[in-house]
Amino acid sequence: MIKDITLGQYIPGDSVLHRADPRTKMLSIVLYTAVVLTVNSYMGYTLVLLFTLLAVRISGIPFKYTLKGLKPVLFIAVFTAVINIFFTGGGTLLFQYAFIRISYEGLGATLRMIFRLSTLVIGASLLTFTTTPIRLTDGIENLMAPLKRIGVPIHEMAMMMTIALRFIPTLLEETEKIIKAQAARGADFDTGNFIKRAKSYMPVLIPLFVSAFRRADELAVAMEARCYRGGVGRTRLRQLEITRLDYGLAAVVLFFAAVIWLLEASAL
Repeated sequence: MIKDITLGQYIPGDSVLHRADPRTKMLSIVLYTAVVLTVNSYMGYTLVLLFTLLAVRISGIPFKYTLKGLKPVLFIAVFTAVINIFFTGGGTLLFQYAFIRISYEGLGATLRMIFRLSTLVIGASLLTFTTTPIRLTDGIENLMAPLKRIGVPIHEMAMMMTIALRFIPTLLEETEKIIKAQAARGADFDTGNFIKRAKSYMPVLIPLFVSAFRRADELAVAMEARCYRGGVGRTRLRQLEITRLDYGLAAVVLFFAAVIWLLEASAL
């Protein structure tokens, strides 16, 4: 499952989403998230699904690879689904056995939760798939620039968030190597109950933390050796620029959100 985590990875390409300004994509993701969390009709869910599939198609990212990002959240989805199905009270009863009670409302809440979680994960994945860490840092810093007036260290915060995203794949790769090394020495990660399997991963955590701190120290030394002093006086190789492509992308997302919310308002 570790190798299925795709968040934080960048896939080179020349699609519309790859060429769009990171600020446009981040604001579009915020609006997309608001739409996904507020939609509550069958027509709205259908339009959100079609819009998400269209975005994946335009990005040029293989759809199977995009779906890989859903595997790590499968446990959360299943656990929440069970809670919603069996413990949502009231409404039309579909099935009942002893304390187990499944209602139409509980089943509907489960399907809505799974749909929202899946589409949000896919949307967030598309952002990192099509945006390099450097451009992501510049975009975050630019959007948060007004907070500088109240003394918020914008550049440092943006740098920390981007480094965290950048090192997710690296740490996952390191974790997989440690697991394989421990398995080669006779460690068993697959048998026993949940508690026993959780304890078997303890020998993995210690070398993983040691490796993470070592990488952090090496990164700090490398930045210090290059005279990094934060965002003061820093220049950029590629300046951010809003183009007609970004205006078109923003117009499409705004139109999509307006249509969804108009449908939701008419359904009330």
